Amino acid sequence: MAKKNSMEKANKEKVVFEIEAADAKEVYLLGDFNRWNPKKNPMKRDGRNKWVASVSLPEGQYQYKFLVDGQWVEDPLNDQVCPNCFGTHNNVFNVSLKRHEVLRSEA
Repeated sequence: MAKKNSMEKANKEKVVFEIEAADAKEVYLLGDFNRWNPKKNPMKRDGRNKWVASVSLPEGQYQYKFLVDGQWVEDPLNDQVCPNCFGTHNNVFNVSLKRHEVLRSEA
């Protein structure tokens, strides 16, 4: 789901999130990197069935989840999860300025 691209600014990396949600009307990217605020990272439809958003993040470990038409959705293609205080799970990913990885998701 997340694509890590080349360094954008000193000590930050642009991370591109994608989720496939063909019938969705609105999709948001929420995580500890944006204080779980849906207004910070609304996702945009890419013209096909995918929704895309990008954020620039410093090295570290982050938790995230998608909000698809008002429903929380875990990233089905990222098996790295941790329990949250609501009895469900959040996805986890690491930003390493030396390592690049691609994760793709379908909702």
